[in-house]
Amino acid sequence: MTRFEVVANIAAPPQRVFDVSLEVEVHTASMSGSAERAVDGVTSGRLRPGDTVTWQATHFGLRWRMTSRISAFDPPRFFVDEQVRGPFKRWHHAHHFDPDGHGGTVMRDVIDFAAPLGPLGIAAERLVLNRYMPRLINLRNEHVKAIAER
Repeated sequence: MTRFEVVANIAAPPQRVFDVSLEVEVHTASMSGSAERAVDGVTSGRLRPGDTVTWQATHFGLRWRMTSRISAFDPPRFFVDEQVRGPFKRWHHAHHFDPDGHGGTVMRDVIDFAAPLGPLGIAAERLVLNRYMPRLINLRNEHVKAIAER
């Protein structure tokens, strides 16, 4: 299993960043490079506790689907989305929003994931996913930052 953290400083209050981070349209726009879209569950608007959404995207030339659920929710401090069905053996993404003391937000993403397929999955994590996934989250965070700071 792999764990990584990504931190972004955003010049907007935590509640604003929290709300923007839960918007389906913001997420899909941030992942436009992989043609990600919501295809089932909550497919537009702001996600709420217990909501599920099925995302479809293309990564590494393959179409993937992942259904995730908002499994923890404490506005504007944090929320968690977890895979309930999809390509990973485990996917747990905790989103934290802390005041920076100057009216802005320190947004911290903590991701725990594991690829399927035993030793083959472990090799995929080490060779590809450990670099690919943080880049993907950083890309998403740059988009969230741009929207929240408007």
